[in-house]
Amino acid sequence: MGLRYHPTQGTVVCVDFDKGFVPPEMIKPRLAVVVSKAIKNRHGLCTVVPLSTTAPEPAMPYHCTLDIPFALPPRWGKITRWVKGDMVCSVSWQRTDLLRLGKDRNGRRVYQMETLPEAELARVMSCVLHGLGLSVLTKHL
Repeated sequence: MGLRYHPTQGTVVCVDFDKGFVPPEMIKPRLAVVVSKAIKNRHGLCTVVPLSTTAPEPAMPYHCTLDIPFALPPRWGKITRWVKGDMVCSVSWQRTDLLRLGKDRNGRRVYQMETLPEAELARVMSCVLHGLGLSVLTKHL
């Protein structure tokens, strides 16, 4: 794993939460949505919100379902995911990797490069704002 650049906002990536995190934090590799844009003088970090296949009980305003509208590697399947807007965190690019879709005719890896549609990204950002206790700002999305 490990990117060498800041992924585009709205990209679904795999983040390795195994190292340096402890329960109840995220503690395994999982999909996440990049919510930050590249920030000057903040090299090596991006802010993500993790996704889960387990429905929260109870669902709160910082949760929402996210049907990812593009292909995922077979490992991740076509499953409804839940945004965990209360678990937003900044992670090193070294923990982050693009989703590998396979190889092309020349044997080169093919990565998922599509980003979430604007409306879906706005829903994710709304969950993040609720999770940070900044619900009043959701009206600006």
